[in-house]
Amino acid sequence: MVRETSCRTLLEVRGLAKRFRADRPPVFSGIDLALGPGEYLAIMGESGVGKSTLLNLIAGLDRADAGAIRVGDIEVTALDDDAATLLRRQRMGFVFQAFHVLPYLTVAQNVALPLELLGVPRKESAARVAAMLTAVQLASDGGRYPRELSGGELQRVAIARALVHRPQVVLADEPTGNLDARSAAQVLALLREQVHAAGGAGILITHSLAAARTADRVLTLTAQGLEPLA
Repeated sequence: MVRETSCRTLLEVRGLAKRFRADRPPVFSGIDLALGPGEYLAIMGESGVGKSTLLNLIAGLDRADAGAIRVGDIEVTALDDDAATLLRRQRMGFVFQAFHVLPYLTVAQNVALPLELLGVPRKESAARVAAMLTAVQLASDGGRYPRELSGGELQRVAIARALVHRPQVVLADEPTGNLDARSAAQVLALLREQVHAAGGAGILITHSLAAARTADRVLTLTAQGLEPLA
């Protein structure tokens, strides 16, 4: 297991840069960021500026060309693939535009997956899943299958699954892109509420100013770095 940490900075990014071709300028450079417990940040930016790439770097799914990323006391940029996978499993939660729920599992089984991967005892897992489904307003839906749910309900399942193992960092990439306006508003409010309640650090990637303003603060990603929203 990854060693626990008492560090108050849950996520720290320093001098991060990424390029895809040696003969082209970097997608971005000079990215600096620090988030503590319960901080919920929205990042906006033009299409192609690298918002999803930044999340992939933080998650250890891609390699930076310069800079450092720390999650608690773990240097993400120094990990090999196996160690990065373990870090994601233990300390990170993900919410995507595509819900990525497994259609052959019930709602409760989908939410329980991170706990199963971590070897959490069944009794404890069941209690945590039940509490999480209550938190996302799906307490009576644990036995249903994804095909029986609306888009907004599926995204709430995804939020529950992302938070059930109490991650230090929650990464949400355009989580309302497939939802109608009413469902999107409900999901965004719920995501912010649950990030605060869990005490993790949350990052929301979005192209929507209305969605971004549900976060505690908003930054804009450019090729030169992260800047406060004008």
